[in-house]
Amino acid sequence: MSETAKEDVHELTAEELAAIEEKYDEGTSTRSVGPTAAKLLRAVAIIFAIYHYITAGFGLPADHWHMGWHLTGLFILTYAFFPLVKTKASFNLKTGMLHMGGIPYLDVILMILGVASALYVGVAWRGIPALGIEEQTFRMGNPNNYDMFFGIVIICLVLDIARRTLGWVLPAIISLFIIYALFGPYFSGLLQHPGVKFRTFVSSMYFPQEGIFGVTLWVVSTIVFHFVLFGVIAQRTGLGQLFIDNATILAGRYTGGPAKVSVVSSAFFGTISGSSVANTVSTGALTIPNMKRLGYPGHFAGGVEAAASAGGQITPPIMGAAAFIMAEFLELPYTTIVIAAIFPAILHYVGVFTVVHLMARKLGLKGLAKEQLPMFAAVWRDGWANIIPLIGLLWVLFSGYTPYMSAFCGISLALVAGMSRLREPVTLIYAAAFASFVIWKFLGGGFELITAVILVAGTLVATLNPQERMKLPAMTDAMELGVKYALAVGAASAAVGIVVGVINTTGIGFRIGFMVTQGAGNLASDLYALLSFGEWALFQVEDLQLFLSLVFIAVACILMGAGIPTTALYIMLVSVAQPALAQLGVPPIASHLFVLYYGVVAEITPPVCTSAYAAAAIANSPPFKTGISAFTLGLGKVIAPMAFVYAPVLLFVSSTGFDLWEFTYTATSCIMGVVALSAAVVGYWLAPMGVINRILCALAGLVFIAPSLSADLVALLIASPAIILQVIARRRAPLVSA
Repeated sequence: MSETAKEDVHELTAEELAAIEEKYDEGTSTRSVGPTAAKLLRAVAIIFAIYHYITAGFGLPADHWHMGWHLTGLFILTYAFFPLVKTKASFNLKTGMLHMGGIPYLDVILMILGVASALYVGVAWRGIPALGIEEQTFRMGNPNNYDMFFGIVIICLVLDIARRTLGWVLPAIISLFIIYALFGPYFSGLLQHPGVKFRTFVSSMYFPQEGIFGVTLWVVSTIVFHFVLFGVIAQRTGLGQLFIDNATILAGRYTGGPAKVSVVSSAFFGTISGSSVANTVSTGALTIPNMKRLGYPGHFAGGVEAAASAGGQITPPIMGAAAFIMAEFLELPYTTIVIAAIFPAILHYVGVFTVVHLMARKLGLKGLAKEQLPMFAAVWRDGWANIIPLIGLLWVLFSGYTPYMSAFCGISLALVAGMSRLREPVTLIYAAAFASFVIWKFLGGGFELITAVILVAGTLVATLNPQERMKLPAMTDAMELGVKYALAVGAASAAVGIVVGVINTTGIGFRIGFMVTQGAGNLASDLYALLSFGEWALFQVEDLQLFLSLVFIAVACILMGAGIPTTALYIMLVSVAQPALAQLGVPPIASHLFVLYYGVVAEITPPVCTSAYAAAAIANSPPFKTGISAFTLGLGKVIAPMAFVYAPVLLFVSSTGFDLWEFTYTATSCIMGVVALSAAVVGYWLAPMGVINRILCALAGLVFIAPSLSADLVALLIASPAIILQVIARRRAPLVSA
């Protein structure tokens, strides 16, 4: 490696990493406020976290109150921390007549209006006779003037907080849905509908069950926030470092070691983090400089980390917000979604791992020296206790309890592992409190005996943690950060609830779905005429129609995903994909996961790919070039959805049933396709590969994905010239040690 390249490797400080995360992660980029305001807002954030933590364990209030309190916290913190217009100067501390503690009075007024509109639903639920307000049941569809005022306010404000946290794209798309609902008669053709009266629209968007107080906000306020909080606390208490150390032990010594460490650690980290940017910064701080030292180009090193980190949202058991909403939409247990996502996630990481391995062989890169690897015994001697919270969470989750109860137990065990020590008796209060809760639940029939025993034993063992105890201020810092991470997804969930309301009110999902399948059907008929020879045809019309429908939806996901969070994109597009693919016989869980996967692909697809840009900042490489590298490395995510739509057996739990032989054969075929595509991307398999051979491998890789013996034979036939030439070239060239 040249001296110039060595000088280019820069170890980033914690402050520089925090700045990168703030720049590319909406949840951590906040404006400065005065010291008094900062203390008040910190208190609000901690109360917000404690409220959700306690209600997860001890019981939720009525939905309208629970979502109202969640929105209250969102409005206070968003208007305090996110400026009206994002400029560099707007994040600096400002004082003067128009500001209160660094917060403009305009934002304070909007904050108060937001809180009032969020809590009005609960206050007026049973009616307020003194103001002439009837019970909510009698006002549904016939709102009074108070309902109209607060309804209009909350619709405008949720769009505003979505804009402040996420930019203009999402609010603009939601505004188009609003226009469609109100002005339906003015649309032509299949999109035309009678229109929704303005008062009816406001009522539907404001009152619970649909709209803003609908399923998306319920899932985020009841489940997603808790898992975000668990991920941040578990990382701070040492689970993230335990993952990185073990990934280094497992993969560091092999060809291209640091890059493989990046893939493995990101896969581990994805089990506790639903944030691609947080994953990128946390693991990339170590792996990207190591990759560059080894000889990987900066853009490739950043691309590896971004592609691997984006897999966090599709990696079981904690897959980000969209998976929980999917469970609600499909009315399936969350554990079913987790099981279905296992093989597609494996396929993604196989793709990234293969590209990394082949690139390392192509560049002749070695692994890390033995002295550079952490010692297995030392890592587990110091960090074993940090795995207990994850074990407790997974046990409760897979034992059939609610996701928020599993998150409560995971957070509680993380608090014990981080803050309780047997050698410091005063700190055992945290362990005693959780153990008492578990026993109380067991005595009341809330926990089975085996679950209670495991949780109490985990609590006691966690107090033996040999690591330094985490102090209360550090834990409250972690809670505050967890709340900030949840602001953007909370704002998106509230705003995108409007889309769900419009879809349910107007039926636009089925209308667009029909248009997609009809357009694909017409194009399929034309292609069938070109690809058929008398009675013999290479493909049937139905196969072409399904393939074209999938391509249309995938392209829509990637194009619309520029700047829109995966969760919001999933909610908007699944309303189109589900009706369209259902008409073509695709099982519901496959169509939902299809949209989720392409929503994640959008995160590493230029021109807007935040996790790739964060990785580029760490790697000091061109952002766009890093995004291209991330996209090519993520080919496993690109083709996996196609595979499980054509072969739902890969999802284990599809309504089409599970057959071990069919699964084994189809999975092997898909892996061969990913390996062939990876070789085409890198231009190397057993030896350097020319352009023609790369094209042959790429074509073969795509054909391998089709789940049939005939398709695999065709793929082997296509790839055979490249395989033969590679074997010959490898025998002539000196072996490259692994």
